[in-house]
Amino acid sequence: MSERYEFVDINATGARAVRTAFVNQVAYCRASDAPVTARIVAALAALLDKPATGFARRIADWRGAPLADALPLRAAGALHALHLAGTARELAPIYADAEDINDAAIVAGVVARHEAALLPWLDGPPQTNEAGRSSNFIAAMLWLAEQGLPPHFNCLEIGSSAGINLMIDRYHYDLGGVQVGPQPGVMAFTPEWRGTHPPQQPIEIVGLKGCDVAPVDLTDPAQALRLKAFIWPEHAVRFARMEAAVAAARQKRPDIVRATAPDFIEAELRKPQTKGTTRVLMHSIVWQYVPEDQQLRVTTAMEEAGAEATPDRPLAWIALEANRTVHHHELVVRYWPGGEASKMLGRAHPHGAWVEWMG
Repeated sequence: MSERYEFVDINATGARAVRTAFVNQVAYCRASDAPVTARIVAALAALLDKPATGFARRIADWRGAPLADALPLRAAGALHALHLAGTARELAPIYADAEDINDAAIVAGVVARHEAALLPWLDGPPQTNEAGRSSNFIAAMLWLAEQGLPPHFNCLEIGSSAGINLMIDRYHYDLGGVQVGPQPGVMAFTPEWRGTHPPQQPIEIVGLKGCDVAPVDLTDPAQALRLKAFIWPEHAVRFARMEAAVAAARQKRPDIVRATAPDFIEAELRKPQTKGTTRVLMHSIVWQYVPEDQQLRVTTAMEEAGAEATPDRPLAWIALEANRTVHHHELVVRYWPGGEASKMLGRAHPHGAWVEWMG
């Protein structure tokens, strides 16, 4: 299987788009230091040559846009869940990154034997909540404060999943030497910092609320297992973070409502804003899962609210999303009034390992 990333329309459909999505996912995983996940995705792709199960046929005949739907990761998460539950021990050598084994044959056998358990994983997108991404949100808030926006942030997040990034006020950050948040904090993040450090500004998070079309309850073991299944097994630190997030949620649950992104944002933007606070929309690795018509509604709502923003009641938009044209994750900010044009502050590892600061 080729490992060359092919730049394609994210909304492309059809058999070729399915195969390209798997090829691209293998390349993406290898570029992100995830060789085991790359092996699983490649073995799943091999099923498409002669789809012999309903699971493989459903993937091969995918009716949506496989890249936008993150189809390879849906399937990979399904297998990882079996491995984590200990119900498909044949997968253990692959997850141990053993050599000289036939990945495709092992995965084909597991799919044939566990198809009923695997099929439901294709029904919805991956839950990719990752606390490490919150370093980008904090760095962007430091930058916004330096621009003169009130350093008291009322944060609204779309695609919150389990709300792990709605607990960022409980975490500690070392961002190129700039310290933010309580010590030691529920979690501590020290991403490899590339470039100059972000601005050193005092900031305060005064509100955190999010939405998701299918919120995950971290305090429910079965739902927590689903999140763990979408963590790439190579990234052991992410499992430790997940356990810390579960413990934090048991202490105080994050504030999440079940809603689409535009319904949530439109409703929140209609509420009065306290003078001297910055209202900020934030999201990470979620925009690709938001349908285009909903993206337009969110953008329209933000721009209309931005037109009414004032220096003592400003509005900001922080996004850490994949630029699939250049194969990077970019930290982009807009704010009103005065910063209506998008500003790229940096690039970042999708799971928080490093930040390349350009702000």
